[in-house]
Amino acid sequence: MTADLDLALIAALENVSTNSLATVLLKKNIRNVWMRGPRPLGGNIRRAVGPAFTLRFIPSRADISGRTTRDAVEEMPAGAMIVADARGLTDVGTFGDIVVTRMAMRGLAGIVTDGAVRDSAGLLATGLPIWSNGLAPSPPIAGHNLAGWQEPISCGGVAVFPGDIIVADAEGAIVVPAKLAEEVAKLGAALEQEDENYLAGVRAGKTLTELYK
Repeated sequence: MTADLDLALIAALENVSTNSLATVLLKKNIRNVWMRGPRPLGGNIRRAVGPAFTLRFIPSRADISGRTTRDAVEEMPAGAMIVADARGLTDVGTFGDIVVTRMAMRGLAGIVTDGAVRDSAGLLATGLPIWSNGLAPSPPIAGHNLAGWQEPISCGGVAVFPGDIIVADAEGAIVVPAKLAEEVAKLGAALEQEDENYLAGVRAGKTLTELYK
């Protein structure tokens, strides 16, 4: 897939809600796509779409220094959605404002973690959309070692592979398998139009029986 096609695909998915994507994927018998736990940080969060750049955290250990997100951030390509497997740990921050400021400067599309984040005011100031499982003041080193990146992970109970397309909005974050992304984008757009037609019919006074016959 060329860069131009990638951009066209991202643009198409930006216009399809996570609700519609979940419905389309369900029809393809792909059910476990909505990441449980991550919610938008801040009120008026914008939709974010991009290929997954994955991070895998393991419990920290006093005898191991381990790697940190600082070791991976310069490898994160512009337009990527950072997806972090933080094991659902919510009493320690996965990301803080200094690292996220650097991520924003590198042009990333957004962050999704099933763990907590810290420095919320600083994070919001970056303008980078973030979905997390809560807030915690403790730094990442208090509970996390970065075990690896760009490998298959679990985030919010969902399998995420590098390059899968992540679509996140006010409802949460969904994983669209990379090999299905183009087809799902087209079907999702068609479903959005169909839903708009049904809604227009309801507003015009038609009954649901009339509309869904």
